[in-house]
Amino acid sequence: MNKEKKKMLSAQYVMSERPAGAFRIVHRPSGKSFVGVSPDLNAAWNSQRFQLTMGVHRNSKLQKDWSEYGLDAFEYEIMERFKRPEDGRYNLKKELERMETAWFERLSPYGEKGYHDRKSEN
Repeated sequence: MNKEKKKMLSAQYVMSERPAGAFRIVHRPSGKSFVGVSPDLNAAWNSQRFQLTMGVHRNSKLQKDWSEYGLDAFEYEIMERFKRPEDGRYNLKKELERMETAWFERLSPYGEKGYHDRKSEN
């Protein structure tokens, strides 16, 4: 591939609109969930899977099950895609935080149902 074509493809990628939203990784045998949000849902699964395969995922409970059961025991699900308003006015970081809070409330991915610890309320 020549330099000009590479430059053009790179620019197209930078300008492309990537789907943002909420996802979860489900351990099929137990039904336990890891819930997250990402500004790029397509890249999120690649990143999560890479970290888990390398044994460096930040969630030690998920990492333990992944190491024990492997990729085939898990499923990646997109729970919700962020719909960008037509007027273009939004704060993606705040929208993803809102979305994450809503999915945590809906799914309660704690204890037997998930890989997360409840945040301490002070």
